[in-house]
Amino acid sequence: MNSVELFTGAGGLAMGAAKSGFHHLAVVERDKYACDTIRENQRRDHILVADWPLYQGDVRDYDYRAITQSVDLVAGGPPCQPFSLGGKHKAFNDERDMFPEAVRAIRELRPRAFVFENVKGLTRQSFASYFSYIYLRLCYPEHIRKNGEEWKHHLERLERHHTAGKCAGLQYRVVYRLVNAANYGIPQRRERVFFVGFRSDIHEEWAFPEATHTEAALLYDQYATGEYWDRHKVARRKRAPCPLTKRTAVERMRAGERPAGLPWRTLRDALTGLPEPSDQKTDDIDNHILVPGARVYPGHTGSPLDLPAKTLKAGVHGVPGGENMIAFPDGSVRYLTVRESARVQTFPDDYVFHGSWTENMRQLGNAVPVQLAELVVNSVRERLSSPGKAV
Repeated sequence: MNSVELFTGAGGLAMGAAKSGFHHLAVVERDKYACDTIRENQRRDHILVADWPLYQGDVRDYDYRAITQSVDLVAGGPPCQPFSLGGKHKAFNDERDMFPEAVRAIRELRPRAFVFENVKGLTRQSFASYFSYIYLRLCYPEHIRKNGEEWKHHLERLERHHTAGKCAGLQYRVVYRLVNAANYGIPQRRERVFFVGFRSDIHEEWAFPEATHTEAALLYDQYATGEYWDRHKVARRKRAPCPLTKRTAVERMRAGERPAGLPWRTLRDALTGLPEPSDQKTDDIDNHILVPGARVYPGHTGSPLDLPAKTLKAGVHGVPGGENMIAFPDGSVRYLTVRESARVQTFPDDYVFHGSWTENMRQLGNAVPVQLAELVVNSVRERLSSPGKAV
């Protein structure tokens, strides 16, 4: 099946699609450093990216007429700064709002399905009207905003169009959900909203994949049975104590059955097998260099080693925040290396990041976890692969 990837960044969502069996007809990204990362891995003949037709440039300048084959999937993560909790929250007044370009791609390529990902901040109450606007534009990509028309007026027209009953033209059945990556086996508490749409002639039911991992199962393995600590060979004196707020729940677990689901994966789980980093580059492991200077201050406390990491962030000025530190049980902290952060984002160990530490961390902070991308896109592919689906 053929796909087009927009706002590719370092390639997390695109790699997940490739692992799901999609062949990229175009991979579009404007950031030089992210493109350098992709090209570096192409130079190394990385199996997931070697044949990507990379276009380095603004998606607004991309001419979709260059794509002559039918497209099954359009995917991407439109820049999140307009909606990020760490940004300026300008939304539709921010020139970096690329959802209009996502809609243009759908309108011109007419894919059988699409997958778009964005930050939790998009679901805030202050953005409720604009969220509805995004949703309806994705449903009706040919219902175009007129020159000079205010977006709120366009929203009103879309609402009337949506409630009018049967509508002509290109349409998509769209679902959205706010998901926590930790609930799908990603070693990170990363909440993101996904929009998934199927063209209206694709008559197939679809729902977001069910969660597989739970916090309760992790607490059970840590504090009801101790299996977690035994697996990692952590001596009792070095184990993190059970949080006070969880002790009653753990006592109930001890008296009952094991909670359903697999345990959340922790930062310790993610880093298993990696040696402690040094300040010198080694030939054994790429991107695993210690960066000094980590310290704790209010709002900058790091990710506890025995929980899923906090959401990795790109950093306002390229410098990641306290979420990009490890907080050890003894109270010490240090920055995650690029390789450790890549583990948290479930990039394969043989995928190399190009550029400085801050540039690498920015790429990783903006990425979709590869395994989460694969899970979502593969569920879409399964529906598209059902016998008798329209093409």
